[in-house]
Amino acid sequence: MGPRGILEQFSGADQRGVAFNPRVVARLLAYLKPYSRQMAAAFSAMLVITACTLLTPYLLKVAVDQYITQGDRSGLISISFLTAGAFLALYVATAMQQYFLSWVGQRVLANLRSELFDHLQRLSLSYHDTHIVGVTVSRVMNDVATINELLSQGVITLVGDLLVLFGILIIMLTMSPRLALLTFVVLPLMILATIWFSRRARVAFRETRTRVAKVVGDLAEDIAGVRVIQAFGQENSTQERFNQVNEANRDAHVNAMSLSFIFLPTIEFLGVLSTVIVLWFGGQAVGRGEVTLGVMVAFLSYVTRFFQPIQELSRMYTTLQAAMAGGEQVLKLLDTPPDVQDRPDAATLPPVQGRVTLEHVSFRYRPDLPEVLHDVNLTIEPGQTVALVGATGAGKSSIGNLIPRFYDVSEGVVAIDGIDVRTVTQRSLHRQIGLVPQDSFLFSGSVAENIRFGSPQASDEEVEQAARLANAHDFIARKPDKYQMRIQEGAANISVGQRQLLCIARAILTDPRILILDEATSNVDSLTESLIQDALRKLLHGRTAVVIAHRLSTIRSADLICVVQDGMIVEQGQHEALLARGGAYAALYQRQFSS
Repeated sequence: MGPRGILEQFSGADQRGVAFNPRVVARLLAYLKPYSRQMAAAFSAMLVITACTLLTPYLLKVAVDQYITQGDRSGLISISFLTAGAFLALYVATAMQQYFLSWVGQRVLANLRSELFDHLQRLSLSYHDTHIVGVTVSRVMNDVATINELLSQGVITLVGDLLVLFGILIIMLTMSPRLALLTFVVLPLMILATIWFSRRARVAFRETRTRVAKVVGDLAEDIAGVRVIQAFGQENSTQERFNQVNEANRDAHVNAMSLSFIFLPTIEFLGVLSTVIVLWFGGQAVGRGEVTLGVMVAFLSYVTRFFQPIQELSRMYTTLQAAMAGGEQVLKLLDTPPDVQDRPDAATLPPVQGRVTLEHVSFRYRPDLPEVLHDVNLTIEPGQTVALVGATGAGKSSIGNLIPRFYDVSEGVVAIDGIDVRTVTQRSLHRQIGLVPQDSFLFSGSVAENIRFGSPQASDEEVEQAARLANAHDFIARKPDKYQMRIQEGAANISVGQRQLLCIARAILTDPRILILDEATSNVDSLTESLIQDALRKLLHGRTAVVIAHRLSTIRSADLICVVQDGMIVEQGQHEALLARGGAYAALYQRQFSS
């Protein structure tokens, strides 16, 4: 399955539509609990808005029936001031409600994204190995924003609109039951339109969440691989592929919005039809003296207000659908447990000497995948440097990943100083293990910030000392900003070798007891390799080290060389002894240096 096939699998492509899920809603509403006071203030403002919305048409009725038709000038002035006060209260309450809802919304947005990021950092490498980065980014950015819109704005709006609807219904029935019933003749049509809309909206808005995740995933993948795209001249084909994904996203959103563009005008038409009914039958009722002119005026105003919350509720339904689709995916991510977890009784790993043992270790990355390590036994004494060599895919990096417990063994035990790594906390374990990976990763920030990444409290002098030991100080000193030079995204402004030297400096500064070096000298020129080798000798001194290497010339002086083949250690020994044996190591060496 290719990257885009994986993207299809993990972008949430489920076309069954989104049903209202009380469990999801209840969990999402819990994010409002810390801001109960602010939400209470917004709710109070909403009650004032509702009261003013219901009051102003009734004030018009009073003005017409009691003052205008009676020619009562002083009473008209009083009711005018009262109406103006109601509109002023409506304005102030609306401003307060928007302020509190925006205040809460931004904090919920930040908190939910922070929780997601924290969870993503705790998820095991197995999760990140099988999930597209762009899709995960879409969950954190797009889906959370949609959820926030529902939580901060939707809840209060929903309650307010329902109160307005029931309030208008009661007032209209009280003033003129017959005219009210004539007004509500259109309600069955409105209910049918709502059912039609809701059924189609469920599928449409699930599709929009799926498509936008695909766009973000495809974009992230193509940006990360832009150098390869340009090198092979595949800009046009990549553009065509992205256009297909982008157009599918556009079509999904157009389809979803088209439903709203049909539904909302339908509601407006029914509202106009209801107004016409009031004008026709109400006008005749006024002529017969059955209702007053004030009642007629109030009814026209209430009819307009009655259909406004219905339109708002229909828009809220689209938000609910999008939020339910996004909420399911976000909660699914938050509910994903790390494959590697600390045990409830996990202890803190004490300072170690650095004796590493693998006892009858077998390992597979997932239960449905074949084993990559089979009954591996290995002992590394404190201060010893052990090199793992072998063909690509033999299992060398898997052994390196099991020691810091990036993955859990399927069978057997990995122990440090006789302590099973599964019985201690991961944080205490990682603090005593340093890693210099093949793909040296640097963060966007200064050189000094990258060196002190594992030791944030380190002083500038300690940072410089680590750089000197790593043979990185000379090239840093030649830069205009020296240790404050900004590393660009992807470390594009420094060479591969310089990146590796900075990673070695970072490892030196953390002063680990155990080191894992994964192809630390690959992809560099011979001069830079000599600098790296010299830095590594300083780094390895007195430490237990596991060196994963393809270049056999770099591990001749290792205390122990292990040949890994088909997930098993088939030979162990020192360089000269293994060559003399004429086995697997000698064959590897012969192939590499036959030229």
